[in-house]
Amino acid sequence: MPQSRLAAALALIMSIVALPAMAQAPGADVDERPDPAVVCHVGVYRLDDGSWVDVAPLANKGLRWRRLDGTTARMLLGAQGHWVSTLGSTTRVEGPQPQLGSCEEGRMVFDGKTGRRLSLDVSDTTFVGQGGTRLNGRLVLPLGEGPVPIMVEVHGSEGANALDFNAFQRFAPASGVGVFVYAKRGSGGSEGRYTQDFHVLAEDAAAAVVEARRLAGSRAGRVGLHGSSQGGWVAPLAASQTPVDFVIVGFGLAYGALAEDSDQVMLDLKGKGWGADVLEQAREITDVTSAFIASHGEVGFAHLEAIRAKYRTQPWFADIKGEFTGFLLTTPNEQIIAMATVLDAGTSWDYDPLPVLSRLSTPMLWIQAKDDLGAPPDATRQRLIDLAGQGRPITLLEYPNTDHGIVRFETAPDGKRTSIGYASGYYQAVLDWAKKGRLDGAYGDGQILAEGPS
Repeated sequence: MPQSRLAAALALIMSIVALPAMAQAPGADVDERPDPAVVCHVGVYRLDDGSWVDVAPLANKGLRWRRLDGTTARMLLGAQGHWVSTLGSTTRVEGPQPQLGSCEEGRMVFDGKTGRRLSLDVSDTTFVGQGGTRLNGRLVLPLGEGPVPIMVEVHGSEGANALDFNAFQRFAPASGVGVFVYAKRGSGGSEGRYTQDFHVLAEDAAAAVVEARRLAGSRAGRVGLHGSSQGGWVAPLAASQTPVDFVIVGFGLAYGALAEDSDQVMLDLKGKGWGADVLEQAREITDVTSAFIASHGEVGFAHLEAIRAKYRTQPWFADIKGEFTGFLLTTPNEQIIAMATVLDAGTSWDYDPLPVLSRLSTPMLWIQAKDDLGAPPDATRQRLIDLAGQGRPITLLEYPNTDHGIVRFETAPDGKRTSIGYASGYYQAVLDWAKKGRLDGAYGDGQILAEGPS
């Protein structure tokens, strides 16, 4: 096969990495838009007991409300203007059933309490990212005059416009923390093409920090980076390029993307009840698929076809998934090649975050889900504990019984998980780290597993 065609095929597989929360190809949702029928209700509402409820847009239909304690539900407009809330991501009508007034009223009734939509200090901007690419951004601050901490939001692998769909831009300012959010290149009117090149994205994030400080002026207090999922690779890298006061990583990985796939394959097989002998054979498969990806065209399909032939009759073969190995095993070579030019996203396959994490002196909070199927946490946990023990300023907070996104879940008989809400204490931990650079007290059932020097 010509090297150019093989390189294009490899680019396709690279584009699939780090997408545990997405059921479609990366960048495919760049053009998603909030539901126009109900977007006028989007905002954060202050209830008369002082607490808040955030109302966020959904891309297809309806809204989603969130609270500081992690409770959440999807909201759909039913008959006679009555709103119906379904718990988490389930279809069960369960829990509080908040009702919204007219768009002009900006009013909510939540569990017997009345709320009003908050006014926030919003400044839209355009700034220059890597390579001169112009990106659309937004600074959102609490009303007032004094300095406040500011989180610069770093994207995950999603292609959707963060200016529409990032929820922290509303509820963090309602809690006293400013937010700078921007549309990833290729989305939301930002120039450029969607990419998963961590180095390009880190330069964009570093430029966003500079713009956030400029726009905030005297109101800029502590300024730091908050990245989740794929943003866990990008945020520390950006912090190595521009001074920041803190870094927060949610459900990210402290090792490279190749290891993520092999760890997921092992979890897939363990979950199906296969033993150590099968895992050893599966490791032979992931060695081949990783070499195929990492070679950037030097390794052809021959080894891949040989490993398929060797194991395809095994009863466990169909249980292999992972980030890309299952795709490589089950997709015809011709189809891989045909799809490659459409789905190339330039993922930084060879990036190892350890050198950056080993040198970074910025205080970092890592929050991970103990039962994360999308970003298996074991290797990250050990690496972060080791780094904290070596004097790196890393705090690791882990939530049991949570999956990717720090979401609580219920499991169906077929093993499928459905989110029922976020872990209690998760949002408060993020906000406290932005405000103070430390955790105080308990954060739900989260467990602090490492705590380096402050």
